[in-house]
Amino acid sequence: MIGKTRVNIAKAGASSLTEAVCFREEAKKSGKTFVLTNGCYDLLHYGHVSSLTQASKLGDYLWVAMNSDSSVRNLKGKHRPIISERERAYLLMSLSCVSGVTLFENERLVQEILALQPDVYVKSGDYSKDSINKAEKEALHAVKASIQFVPFVEGTSTTTLIERIQSLPANTRP
Repeated sequence: MIGKTRVNIAKAGASSLTEAVCFREEAKKSGKTFVLTNGCYDLLHYGHVSSLTQASKLGDYLWVAMNSDSSVRNLKGKHRPIISERERAYLLMSLSCVSGVTLFENERLVQEILALQPDVYVKSGDYSKDSINKAEKEALHAVKASIQFVPFVEGTSTTTLIERIQSLPANTRP
C-alpha cells in the first residue's frame, strides 16, 4: 500500500483505522513523515483546500481523519452534514495533497491519535495550542507528535458558505 502514496477509496470507501495504521507503520519503516489532520469537510471549499495543501507540506504523507455523518450531526446539528461521508471522503481523496482518509465516529480524535501516532498534527490557524481539546492534546504529547498550525483563510467556513447561499434570493440560488 505504501508504494502508492494514495489509497483508492473510489471502490472501497474511506480506509478503516486498521488500514490507516498499516499505512502509517509502513511510512515509519520507510523513514517518511506522517502528518495527521481532521475535520468535518461538510462543504469542501477554498479554506479547506488551502489548509490541506499547507498541511501536506509539513511531511511526506497527509492523512485526514474525517468526522462521520453521525459525528457531524452531533457537532453541527440535525441538518448537517450536507454531503454524505462517502462523498466527502471521495472529494478529499481527489486532492493530490491527501494520502488517505479515515472516518471517525466520536467528537474527539483521541483513539485515532493514539493508534496512528502521527509525527505531525495540523490544525488551521483559527485554533491554538490552548484551544485544542485537552484529551487530544494529551494524546498528541503521549505519541510525541509535533503540533503545527497552518494559516486560516478568513470568511471561508462552511457555516458562512451556507449562510451566503441561504441569503440569495430564491430565484437566484444554485
